[in-house]
Amino acid sequence: MGLRALDLLLTLLHFAIIGFNLFGWIWKPARKAHLICIAITAGCWFILGIWFGIGYCPITDWQWHVKEKLGEINLPGSFIKYYADKISGQDVNYSFIDAMTAGCFFLAALLSVYVNFIKKRTQSPQ
Repeated sequence: MGLRALDLLLTLLHFAIIGFNLFGWIWKPARKAHLICIAITAGCWFILGIWFGIGYCPITDWQWHVKEKLGEINLPGSFIKYYADKISGQDVNYSFIDAMTAGCFFLAALLSVYVNFIKKRTQSPQ
């Protein structure tokens, strides 16, 4: 597989994971998988983050190696920051990106816990 194809594949994987992390709790059949995906993401960010820096994403790490081989330089630490800059054509504030990423992630995690555990208990059997 060529580097450009691998870069595209990693980009699509990133967007799929981000989308699933944000909205996977909505679709009832995907709720357990969503909770697992949220837990894996949190594990990467906060457990692997002990060694590699909080917010560490192995997919970003792999993709940045590919992008460097393709000649890209000065890559930010965040995939979301990279695409926010690319889409907007601006240098979006890193703190803003981190705050929005963390806020959306924690909201999705709370919603996942709610639909997987709390909502189940409060619903009456039919």
